[in-house]
Parts: sequence; C-alpha cells; structure tokens
Amino acid sequence: MTQHLFISPNGEMLPRWQHAFAMANVVSTDDVSPLVKPGFVWLRLHAGMPVGDQIQRMRLYVGEVAIVVLSDTPNDDEGMEAFSASARGYCNSHASAEVLRQVATVVSQGGLWVGESLMTRLLIGVQRLAPRPTPVAQVWQEKLTEREHEVALAVSQGASNKEVARQLGITERTVKAHVGVIFTKLAVQDRLHLALRIRELHIT
Repeated sequence: MTQHLFISPNGEMLPRWQHAFAMANVVSTDDVSPLVKPGFVWLRLHAGMPVGDQIQRMRLYVGEVAIVVLSDTPNDDEGMEAFSASARGYCNSHASAEVLRQVATVVSQGGLWVGESLMTRLLIGVQRLAPRPTPVAQVWQEKLTEREHEVALAVSQGASNKEVARQLGITERTVKAHVGVIFTKLAVQDRLHLALRIRELHIT
C-alpha cells in the first residue's frame, strides 16, 4: 500500500486529506527528516516563498518520489512554477477527498495532474509551438474510431469535456467514456500527454 505523506507549514492534517487516505501521515515543513521514505508526497505551499525552492528543499529529504503541490490559492503561474520544479501534480489544498484520490491515481500511473485552466494554457502552447504532423505520420488515428478521433482532436486543443460535448452534440458522460478509451488505446496518461502524442512530441 502506498504511504502518503502530507507536508504543511504548520503540520496540520486537513480532515479531507485524512478522509482520502486514512493511513496518511503529516509533518510540518520544519520537521521533515531524511529518514522519511514515503511513497507519495503532498506538499502544501508556504505562502510568499518561491515554489521551486520549497520543492527542491523537500527533495533533499524525500528523494525522487512523486510530489503533488497543494496551494491554498492556486493560479496558473504558480502551477507552471511547480511543474518546472518537477512536481507531478498541482491542485487546491482544499480539494475534496474524491479529487485527491483521483490525483493520486493519475500520478501513480505516470500522468500529470493539471487543473483545467492550466491544462488549457499548456495545450494552447503545444498548439502554437508544435507543427501539425503530416497525414502520413498520424498513425495514432488508425487506432481510434471516427468519434474517438473527433474527441481526441478537441481535447488535444484544450477543450473541456463540457465543451467537447457541446461541439459534438453528445453528453459529458459519453465524452468522459471516450476519453478513457482514447487514453487506453494511445497509451497516454492524461490530456497533456495526449496532445503531445498527437503531435508526435515526447515528455519525460
């Protein structure tokens, strides 16, 4: 079983964190020990301190385990800093227990957890920087049905499930189901990886 460790400035364990992971532990930022060897780290940011510095400091103690950054006031710029400093996820400190478990699942499977606003920003960046591959190179299309292809393209361009549903005249539940199948068929973990896969780019 994965050992979840929450690190927060004052060592506080929020009830929803405990609800998400009953066996999770919490320590204050100042009490992290080199002896700590968690399987998964949740780092609640200290307001007013550079995100990268906080993450790198924790790396000295926890090594290369996955770190998800929790922010009391999340914003896209802070999220970009977190990912630039090797975070595998970024979300609100007060996210529900269900969302936290979803984050853990995605990250544990090798994906990145990125908020919808930041994801759209990243995908638009991919759109601008990466040339569309030639038809011959689009082997990924052969693995999808016509509808899955439409959904994949819309998602890779930054559309939310609600926007895809409206564009294609289908329900959000149907879009969600298609996205799950697309991820499996194309062996990608999240929407960002999907965009990069379609444009034949790679992410480490």
